Amino acid sequence: MIEKKIGYKFKDKNLETRALTHPSKSKENYQRLEFLGDSILNFLVGEYLFKNSDKQEGQLTVLRAHYVSEDSLSKCFDEMNLSDDVITGKSLGKELTSAIKCDIIEAIIAGIYLDSDIENARKFILEKLHITEFESAENDNYKSQLQELVQANFKCAIRYETEKVEDYFQAKFFMDEDLIATGYGKDKTKAEQNCAYVAISKLFTEE
Repeated sequence: MIEKKIGYKFKDKNLETRALTHPSKSKENYQRLEFLGDSILNFLVGEYLFKNSDKQEGQLTVLRAHYVSEDSLSKCFDEMNLSDDVITGKSLGKELTSAIKCDIIEAIIAGIYLDSDIENARKFILEKLHITEFESAENDNYKSQLQELVQANFKCAIRYETEKVEDYFQAKFFMDEDLIATGYGKDKTKAEQNCAYVAISKLFTEE
């Protein structure tokens, strides 16, 4: 039963169905709910971190980005084992990407809010995303984190330029044509992750 997985029982079953329905199946799908859920999620995570942490603005921004990221919401979806509950069309089947999982979590949040109130939406977010454990939260996918932060705060194109230099790799991160950060690593992936970490520090956490 879906209510046991998400910890909430919908009074309006149509809202529950919409939150779990992919656009490949019906026009009555999760997309509008996902739009609302995204805003509710950002507000409630930001509110909790503001009230329960003395971190500065840049650090709070980075921490919130961790919890509202595609990686975090996709992991939440998997922990609740919701794959078999999603209603999809034949064209999609059951191949759910992390982006779809993310959208469904946001749609569920909006559905809970519309079906009851902000308190139940807050309860779902705090429990399922483990927000209360934020002091020990770790997110070493700095590229994903940086992308979320830039998209939320700037209107620009981003790109990496990575090349091998002798026995290591050098990665450069650009916003439009501006070089923001440089990172190094033993392989391309490590270099770009290190570069993203430097960029986050420069853009969002330096005083």
